[in-house]
Amino acid sequence: MTVFNDESGTDDALRRALGVNRRRFLSTCTAAAAAAIAAPVLGAAPAHAQAPARDRGHGHDGTTLIPAARRGIILYTVRDATGRDPLASDLPSGFREVFKELSRHGYRQVEFAGYGQHANAPGGAGLESVAGARLLRSWLDDYGLRAQGNHGFIPGSWPLTTPDLDTFKKHLEIANILGMDHMGTGGDPTGSDYRADWDVAADKWNALGAIARREGIKLYTHNHDAAYGFLLDGGPLDAQGRPTRSSGIRKLEYFLKITDPRTVWLEMDIFWAHVAQYKFHTYTAHDGSVREKVFDPAGLVVRNNKRYPLFHAKDGTVNTTNGMGYDMVPFGTGVIDYTTFFSRVGDRNYHNPMVEQDNAPSSTDLGQSLRFAKIGYDHLAALRKKRH
Repeated sequence: MTVFNDESGTDDALRRALGVNRRRFLSTCTAAAAAAIAAPVLGAAPAHAQAPARDRGHGHDGTTLIPAARRGIILYTVRDATGRDPLASDLPSGFREVFKELSRHGYRQVEFAGYGQHANAPGGAGLESVAGARLLRSWLDDYGLRAQGNHGFIPGSWPLTTPDLDTFKKHLEIANILGMDHMGTGGDPTGSDYRADWDVAADKWNALGAIARREGIKLYTHNHDAAYGFLLDGGPLDAQGRPTRSSGIRKLEYFLKITDPRTVWLEMDIFWAHVAQYKFHTYTAHDGSVREKVFDPAGLVVRNNKRYPLFHAKDGTVNTTNGMGYDMVPFGTGVIDYTTFFSRVGDRNYHNPMVEQDNAPSSTDLGQSLRFAKIGYDHLAALRKKRH
């Protein structure tokens, strides 16, 4: 298995030659096509968004940890609102109205979690298409938002079947129309604990990443706590011939070493990384001894900084009774030290944090998710470098 270097910046010129010019061309065509598509659906073009007064002129504030243009949200946080029937509620419903509301809050970036919305919302339910992407792009442009990524289709087959490859390429085309730099998934490359399975996953992601790179897109995997557990790669074998002990390397650390930094990127969910810190702090070494190795999420990013263009900014309060160590709460209202985290990882004009809260939607408080999104934005905007 090939071991790759951790830096990806050496091939930027080739990446631009392969993809960026094409994306700009698509974006230009989309702007013209979207105007023709949007007018009959919407009835009238919405007013163009303007940055909230609190953000104007502060994009280059040297003390601001997250520049205004980098403040984003994953739409999974407000999935109840995009999926809401506008005929049954006065609350924002569907992508167009949710974009408008998020723009009012101050957000300038969104990450999709698929392209589904309620059938009665403007544009209907069938937006996972070239025409649907053009319509979505027109609304993003109207409200001053940029699509930065999507948790979308990653082929389940390996080797790739023709239908899977065709669908993957369709999603790359959609990503280009939407103006994304990144496309990814919400799941780990594999759920296995064993090195052989991570080797196979790396082969697959290297191949998919090369296809995406030719289209000017960076392919990323989003990870939960399990991916930061320890790889089983030695010691006595079990009845199935599989290793039972660890060298102390974490599964995702191994994945970073054996994937190509020019074609495979990662999105750290900072909440789940802290859950991993709580859960996975000891391992059984090949010699049978139990050893301690506490996970440092920011340290992993610092060692692989350009591999992490995206983050999920999700907060938690301490709970040592649920097996995770934390309960999810609105961003900025918990105990995870985001000031220290973002200060340590640096590169404020490269990283893109997306506010997320899995449990923001409520069946009894239908406006909760958008209200929590506003709370998250305000706390993200308030992060400042520590004074020395």
